[in-house]
Amino acid sequence: MSKTLPKQLVEQFYYDVWNKADESTAHKILTEDFIFRGSLGEEKVGIDGFVDYMRSIHKALGDYKCIIEDLIITENRVAAQMVFKGIHQNSFLGYKPTQKLVQWNGAAFFTIQNQKISELWVLGDIDAIKTQLNND
Repeated sequence: MSKTLPKQLVEQFYYDVWNKADESTAHKILTEDFIFRGSLGEEKVGIDGFVDYMRSIHKALGDYKCIIEDLIITENRVAAQMVFKGIHQNSFLGYKPTQKLVQWNGAAFFTIQNQKISELWVLGDIDAIKTQLNND
């Protein structure tokens, strides 16, 4: 069995899990007690809690995408510089749908254990989102 590298896990997490809303891959690459802390005020423990959160973001932001700009990788940690974007199609951060493309920058910090992602802390520029949604 080949070893899954931290870079591969993070790329799968964004390209498959987030960008394609692939829940089966989430169950393969996240630990059962996965901890997710997001800048949108959410903290989830476990794969199912994270998947529910992911569904809510995809519902609020159509064609939601996470774009990796840069990665810094060690044996069991990964830091990612990110761009997040989507079409504001349902209520999001208390804003009614605007159908606008919203885009913001962020950073993500992963912990890897036993060739799976065990923890993720995401920091995103929430003020940038609010500024875009306030400009009608």
